[in-house]
Amino acid sequence: MNSDSHTADWTAQYVLQNYGRFPIAFERGEGGYLYDESGRKYLDFGTGIAVCSLGHCPEVMQKALTEQGGKLIHCSNLYQIREQAELARFVVEEMLQRPGKVFFCNSGAEANDALIKLARKRAFDRLGLASGKNEIITCQRSFHGRTLGGIAATGQEKVKIGFDPLLPGFLHVPLNDIEALEEAVSDKTAGILFEPLQGEGGIHPVAPEYFQKADELRKKHDLLLMFDEVQCGSGRTGDWCGWRTILRDSGVEVEPDAVSWAKGFGGGFPIGSIWISDEHAGALGPGTHGSTFGGTPLASAVALAVLEEVQKVGALENVKRQEARIRETVGTWNSPLISSLRGVGLMLGFVLDSEAFSAIPGFEESGQTPALFIVNRVMEAGMLTVPAGSDVVRWLPRLDVPDAEVDEALSCFATVLKTLENEMEGSE
Repeated sequence: MNSDSHTADWTAQYVLQNYGRFPIAFERGEGGYLYDESGRKYLDFGTGIAVCSLGHCPEVMQKALTEQGGKLIHCSNLYQIREQAELARFVVEEMLQRPGKVFFCNSGAEANDALIKLARKRAFDRLGLASGKNEIITCQRSFHGRTLGGIAATGQEKVKIGFDPLLPGFLHVPLNDIEALEEAVSDKTAGILFEPLQGEGGIHPVAPEYFQKADELRKKHDLLLMFDEVQCGSGRTGDWCGWRTILRDSGVEVEPDAVSWAKGFGGGFPIGSIWISDEHAGALGPGTHGSTFGGTPLASAVALAVLEEVQKVGALENVKRQEARIRETVGTWNSPLISSLRGVGLMLGFVLDSEAFSAIPGFEESGQTPALFIVNRVMEAGMLTVPAGSDVVRWLPRLDVPDAEVDEALSCFATVLKTLENEMEGSE
């Protein structure tokens, strides 16, 4: 197989059609670039939706895969696994810098399912089944995965359609609405779960005051405060923990009882994880939870190699520096198609002025959302981005992205916007 047409034909014939795929197939990747089957080069500012933390096929991952792959690939969690223990140590001592325990799985959805089970099991152990303390409060526009637990927790109706009966016990409140959160919490609430920086919902940061109120309600109602950092964690915001970036200099200090990670945690190798504070880790004792492939020697070795490299090359500092460079340049554009730039670190969302798009020739006929329209035009220009809802385009480059790639992205994106603006003027 060496042609896009064969890939498209075979994908249509043999692969479940549950994804809306772009008409492109990639053959290889190197650093910040992907190459399709025809050899065309694309600057990747989507990185598999915040997955490839160090870009494509970095040497450190190749080395870990080769060395560990020739030593021990899989071992059941019936036994001690050295690589898993080393990775957990890094999470506790370097990322969280707080005492706790780590569980490994394979994806963000599984990690969030584990958080849900943790909150309910802790409440059960303390108060028993009769207490009814099993509700989980999440936010509207949130995204917590595609499992039955994940879609029940997700605050978007579109992911739930057709899957009734849903797992009960979830309430969704508006993000950053302190009064709504306070009204929703009761003695039945086992946990509050939210993304410190919403990704799929449109790049919305949680306000410091919302963190503070959630912390107060945790103490008042004896519940768990849990953060979903599947997309915004693992260095994406310029700190290992996204909430710490958001709360820095705010005067608010809040730490969670448990956190979930995936995506960039393994740099492209499938692995998910949760950290639980020592105070609550006992709720998930032997027999309460598990995963056949969670924390295998290979997955653990590769993830540790990625995280150590992020630390070694100063990628966290680079994230902050590149965000500042991007914001400075974008601030000079004054494009009628862009209303604002949201986000933190290298998890940025270009918020589009949806009304302005009606003046672009061919937009309404395309049937696309403004975000998808821009993503497609930028892709045609040789750059990959990701939509977040109908009116936000995400930039999610590798954490160690160099100046040259950021400059290339800014130039490409600005050129596409200017071309569209010229088309608008020409149609008047």
